[in-house]
Amino acid sequence: MGRCIAIANQKGGVGKTTTTINLAAALAAAERRVLVIDSDPQGNTTGGLGERRDTPRPTLYDALLGTVEVAEVVVATGFPHLDLIPADIGLSGAEVELVGREGRETVLRQVVAPVRDRYDFLLIDCPPSLGLLTVNALTTADSVLIPLQCEYYALEGLTLITNTVELIRRSLNPKLTLEGILMTMFDGRNNLANQVVADVRAHYREAVFATLVPRNVRISEAPSYGMPILQYDIHSRGAQAYMAVAVELLQGRGAAVAGAAGSAGVER
Repeated sequence: MGRCIAIANQKGGVGKTTTTINLAAALAAAERRVLVIDSDPQGNTTGGLGERRDTPRPTLYDALLGTVEVAEVVVATGFPHLDLIPADIGLSGAEVELVGREGRETVLRQVVAPVRDRYDFLLIDCPPSLGLLTVNALTTADSVLIPLQCEYYALEGLTLITNTVELIRRSLNPKLTLEGILMTMFDGRNNLANQVVADVRAHYREAVFATLVPRNVRISEAPSYGMPILQYDIHSRGAQAYMAVAVELLQGRGAAVAGAAGSAGVER
């Protein structure tokens, strides 16, 4: 059965979508079969993988409402071994339509079940909230990966998301674990960024990924071309960072590529 990881943080702008797209591409480049599930009504993951959000087609919304089978929703991306369940703004209505449904917290788990064995990894991009869509993602997942921007206010919300993970584990998904905290948008020239990393590592220790994802211009440019960073510029520090994160997932924290991205500031 595919290993399912929810990419979650209730705070926006911390790198959830960027991490979902680029980690998925890095795992696919390692010839793992990967399914990305875009559960954010903004549909940025869908667009970032080269799919037009205004294309008439069934999306995650239709699968959640039961009007189509999940296999009809899955689309191939332009990246080998990487498939997508797309989303668009229509998904914003799902929380309202599902709220009165029995077992509403486990709908996504049931939807994904028929295709789960086809993949080695399933990555769920969660919306920047702790609403029903995120609860469904955490109930479906084996683990949760928390991207954390290297800034003070991002750090403030870390306790909230970790408490939510614990609540879901106790009440809805006993197998849910913390995959890890991934420090993003790191600028080594910034004292605050270094302090935030030190504080998080002091408190969460081995739960923090060894790789630091740098603040990188090429990562920011790639979505406008509908490409993962590995397609857009594989030699960039951003691409190297996400490949190192994939190594950590595949081989364990201690096997992370030594010195991979993170010691420098903004680079192309």
